[in-house]
Amino acid sequence: MIFQSKITITTAADPVNSRCYRLLQMLACALGIFCNTATASETNSFGFLFDHFNLTLEAGQRTEAAGPFYYSQKTEDENIFAFPPFFSKVGNPSVAYTNRDFLYPLLTRVQYGQEWRWQLFQLLSFSGGQEPTAADKTRHTIFPFYFSQRSKTDTNLDYTAYFPFYGTIKNRLSRDQIHFVMFPFYSETRKKDVVTDNYLYPFGDVRHGDGMHGWHVWPLVGTEQKIVTLRTNGFGDIETVGGYKRSFYLWPLHLKHNNGIGTDNPEKFRASIPLYTYIRSPKLDSTTVIWPLFTWMDNREKKYQEWQMPWPVVIFARGEGKTTSRVFPIFGQSHNDTLESDFYLWPIYTFRRTHSDPLDLKRTRVAFYLYENTLEKSTQTGIWKQRVDMWPFFTWHRDFNGNEQLQVLAPVEPAVPENSGIERNWSPLWSLWRAEKNPKSGAASESLIWNLYRRETAPAHKKVSLLFGLFQYQCDGENQRTKLFYLTVSKTAAQ
Repeated sequence: MIFQSKITITTAADPVNSRCYRLLQMLACALGIFCNTATASETNSFGFLFDHFNLTLEAGQRTEAAGPFYYSQKTEDENIFAFPPFFSKVGNPSVAYTNRDFLYPLLTRVQYGQEWRWQLFQLLSFSGGQEPTAADKTRHTIFPFYFSQRSKTDTNLDYTAYFPFYGTIKNRLSRDQIHFVMFPFYSETRKKDVVTDNYLYPFGDVRHGDGMHGWHVWPLVGTEQKIVTLRTNGFGDIETVGGYKRSFYLWPLHLKHNNGIGTDNPEKFRASIPLYTYIRSPKLDSTTVIWPLFTWMDNREKKYQEWQMPWPVVIFARGEGKTTSRVFPIFGQSHNDTLESDFYLWPIYTFRRTHSDPLDLKRTRVAFYLYENTLEKSTQTGIWKQRVDMWPFFTWHRDFNGNEQLQVLAPVEPAVPENSGIERNWSPLWSLWRAEKNPKSGAASESLIWNLYRRETAPAHKKVSLLFGLFQYQCDGENQRTKLFYLTVSKTAAQ
């Protein structure tokens, strides 16, 4: 009998990864594991201490060690190196993309080409690099107190802001530019052609833009109007932009709007809340009495009539464009040509469907995330994918290629499905059982308690490891090997 065993480790190009691989190999040998000249396919497994194996769902290799606290993975397009939950690094060298997480989502660093960004939650961020316009920028943010940006090639992009004292911010917070002095006493915002000067925000402002002007002393009184203008669309055609006249006093009690002036759908809206509100236009009539208790709507554009008593508790709608029956939270049924939404004893049971070729999407939920089943199918090709979650017990999903993955214990994944940061940094900690199937290659794998038990199968291959690798069985065609305590006790070879 020949006593032999071997560890096969693929060393990554990253020097940090290489050092970790060598350290793991040294630790394995220190445990008394013999490393000598066995065949390249003959490998030892040591359960959650150390294991190295081929991926099931795609071509590549993965190394796991120290239970859930270390793994590395390499595929044709992506390299991952992680110490969950403290650190992970994922990169795609072909597109110069790298993502580093530190106690995700506490701190992340993303780099794509020359663009990079550090971010602490949404509060603190630093970024820089070069955009496609060749204007390199470096951006620092300590939200909401400090904002800055510097460009070496275009000083028009520079700005600095010390909130609330003084500063300018560009292309942030959904505005093209924000300038403020002792906010909220004075600020000026620009969005496209509209400029708004705010005084004691949000109580007073003066607005002007392309054909529009207005002022507000909120909530006492305000008025704004815009004349009909022309603009060029993306195809070079001239189109009409409707005008409007809007005013209020004692907002939101009394409102008066005339919208769509100069278009084929001028709209008149009046409100004296809570007594009444109404809308009149060629496409829609709506009247509400004792808002929001009683509403009647005639939507001629979408071809349905609707009664609300009150909204959103009791709603009934009938017509080509919409059919709804709702008595919230007891039951609700609503559908049109492409959408369907039902519930019973909300949120105990809810169902939503979108059917618009080539998409057919169904989602069923029980008590929010306690149970969720999502099925997406192509009506043209018939291919489908599905995800089933039962919090906190398991998550299972199947992709369009037929690949299946099952994870037992999923306390976070049902609430944030397909969140790669959670899957990369946190899922290894609590995934006690993992199973994968690849129907195209015929490969499958199972793992219990971080490889304390692991089983891999393929058309010409089978491998089983149990109890830190104290029992191992491997079959490659007619070649079979059985090991106890890392020593080969049975071996048969093809003649």
